[in-house]
Amino acid sequence: MVRIEEEVDTLLALDEPTQYKVLLHNDDYTTMEFVIDILMNVFHKSLEESEIIMLEIHKSGKGVCGIFTYEIAETKVHQVKEIAKSSGFPLLATMEEV
Repeated sequence: MVRIEEEVDTLLALDEPTQYKVLLHNDDYTTMEFVIDILMNVFHKSLEESEIIMLEIHKSGKGVCGIFTYEIAETKVHQVKEIAKSSGFPLLATMEEV
């Protein structure tokens, strides 16, 4: 009996996970200091980075706080909304696919 062995090459397609940018949106009520605090505490930005992003949000209407996988971006958006709500600010955070 002849045994035939077949070699099977299995290629795993490991794509990079889809990335999402988290955005903060400008409003007329949330203070610049609060936005800087959010950027430092939720997004772990330095004071200098936070000030630059906050000014971008203020001037352009929105600014990118970071780029993350879906689950992390979703968590960051939720954290911002919860902290803003508990602090009495209407700060809006959203996420968009990169």
